[in-house]
Amino acid sequence: MNSKALPITAAIKATVGAALLLLGSQQTAAKSPVQAAPAVKTTFVPLARGVPGVLYEPTVPGPKAATAVFAMHSSADYLSFSACTELAQRGYRVLCANNSTSKSGAANDGMLDQVLVEAKAAVSWLRRQPGVRHVVLLGHSGGGTVMSAYQFIAEGGLGACRSAEKIWKCPGSLADLPPADGVMLIDSNWGLGAMTLFSIDPAVKTEDSGTALDPALDMYNPANGFRASGSHYPAAFTRAFLKAEGARSNALIASAEAQLAAIEAGKGPYSDDAPFVVPGAILLGSNNKLFSQDVTLMAHTRKPWPLLHADGSMTNGIIPTVRVPENQHSQTPSLMKGALKTTVRNYLSSYAIRTGPNFAYDASSVHGVEWTSTYASPPGNVQGITAPLLVMGMTGHWEYLASETIYELAKSRDKSIAFVEGATHLYDTCKACEHTPGQFGDTLTTTYDHIDGWLSKPGRFTDRPH
Repeated sequence: MNSKALPITAAIKATVGAALLLLGSQQTAAKSPVQAAPAVKTTFVPLARGVPGVLYEPTVPGPKAATAVFAMHSSADYLSFSACTELAQRGYRVLCANNSTSKSGAANDGMLDQVLVEAKAAVSWLRRQPGVRHVVLLGHSGGGTVMSAYQFIAEGGLGACRSAEKIWKCPGSLADLPPADGVMLIDSNWGLGAMTLFSIDPAVKTEDSGTALDPALDMYNPANGFRASGSHYPAAFTRAFLKAEGARSNALIASAEAQLAAIEAGKGPYSDDAPFVVPGAILLGSNNKLFSQDVTLMAHTRKPWPLLHADGSMTNGIIPTVRVPENQHSQTPSLMKGALKTTVRNYLSSYAIRTGPNFAYDASSVHGVEWTSTYASPPGNVQGITAPLLVMGMTGHWEYLASETIYELAKSRDKSIAFVEGATHLYDTCKACEHTPGQFGDTLTTTYDHIDGWLSKPGRFTDRPH
């Protein structure tokens, strides 16, 4: 063990067990359902200043412990994420770490470049540990952006994140990232850029106010199809809403680029950066717009894929969502709950993604998004990743549909996809989605058993040389 690794103290355990804030979800994390699991020990690992980690590992390591899984979110607290214990109980070493961004949810640091440097510290630490032969990245929700961006740049170098189409060219600090041996995107969303796009309120009239709204574009206006019990928006309103959403997003990018040019010319309000506040655009799950209220949008996959059921069986078919409507109150008028509060540089590096004139989404697909215009985009990043890839989606939440897009665009020759029937964004069972109690079983166990099977497949990691 590294000399800087310390036994986890009672105080750290209390911190690690604190309430988990997860981007893209308001669900509560479920405790592990595993009863007769192997004993797990925890060790505190100070990876860098402001970057705590906790190593979870079997008390008696077996062959699976040679594979280490690294989990980190883009901004949330992941020191006690379910993967930490669930995968350690199944025999793997798991390093769960927090980056140095704010964990309050009130501010939107962005700082993707800094987060990737901190992820490098974690991967490098795991590579140095005795007995670790393979490192596999796990990206959940906004963590999908971090892990896919990390591997994309690690495999492709600085040239990959400085290509002509990128809105933001990555800094030299991202050179020489040690690549991982595999990537798992388990209910990853479409990325920080796209989730910001999907959260932008086109009803906002001016960029200095979240209270002046255009009624014709207000999705909470009953005249436009809003119902508190679940909305169904007319096709004409959906088209107008998404057209205006894409246009506002591109206008925000142009504004940020102009402000950055002024800063670099010495004409900005500050010499290094400037505040960038966007009304009605925070990318928390409570602010994702239109499809979270109308379950006929993002409702099913385009193609048939494997679906995991409560009884342990797996079928193949078009995968429908089982989710229920959410987000029935507008957050746009609120600075703290509705506005994206970041800086010019962080907006361009972490939250901006380009769209074309045909930007839209429907029951099964997202159209007109330039996925490779940013590396804050799993669908763009996987086009440059060759490592083995596992993609999974949870049908009790809208972000599950990103899995199909990610999988179809992935370059990896060894790639797998599966969906979990009735699982929430946090992998536990969506009770509100069930028609009968117990319909979906223990989805947390279903999820991690499938991950275990993928990780331990002979020839993938367990008996393959590093």
